[in-house]
Amino acid sequence: MDALTTSGADAEPPPEPPAPAAARPPEDAVGRYARRGLWALPVWAALLLAGTLTHQPDARTDFPAYARYITTDSFLLSHLGASILGAGIGTLGFTALAVRLAGRRPRLALWALVAAVLGNTLITAVFGVAAFAQPAIGRAFLAGQSAAATDLNADVYGPALFATALPGLLLFTAGLVLFGVAVARTGDLPRWAGIGLAAGAPLFAVVGFVLANAVQSAGAALLLASTLWLAAAGQRGRSP
Repeated sequence: MDALTTSGADAEPPPEPPAPAAARPPEDAVGRYARRGLWALPVWAALLLAGTLTHQPDARTDFPAYARYITTDSFLLSHLGASILGAGIGTLGFTALAVRLAGRRPRLALWALVAAVLGNTLITAVFGVAAFAQPAIGRAFLAGQSAAATDLNADVYGPALFATALPGLLLFTAGLVLFGVAVARTGDLPRWAGIGLAAGAPLFAVVGFVLANAVQSAGAALLLASTLWLAAAGQRGRSP
């Protein structure tokens, strides 16, 4: 009897059952969400491209045409959807890409995210001005208040707005270039997708901003092609 008792006391406890599948490390879940979040990037780029398909007339040379253009429903919807909503979707995509890159290029990913998000936020303020102030200016001009409308337009698009827009464009461009360099160097994502991202950013945000013509659309199209390739390639395997 004592031998049986001792044998039972010394026996090893049965092994614990394996953890359920849902109890995975948090890093795995974050990586999975980041891979899915990469699809926000081509959505953002497609909205950028949609927003560049038409261009407003120059207020300095043809204010009546400018006033008619900025009072259209398509102008308002373009800025609310393609520009403002698109900027939010872009921030989600930038965050996902930074997480995807953090395992291999953490410093580049961090600085790229900081610059891109700050720049994107500053640019969104300009989009807000365009969406809400410009239609009011256009309606005032078309209602016969031409002098007040032109003066107000010059005041709105004055030094304060450009002091916001210029740093925003430069930070936004720097962030995307850094993202492109990180993608090109990471080793498990398409190198040319990173190069396209780095080249498309200044083409869209700097050259396109100055020229405000088809160059901007070309830059957006390059960003769309690069981010589509990047998002598709980023679904393979697990994040490092």
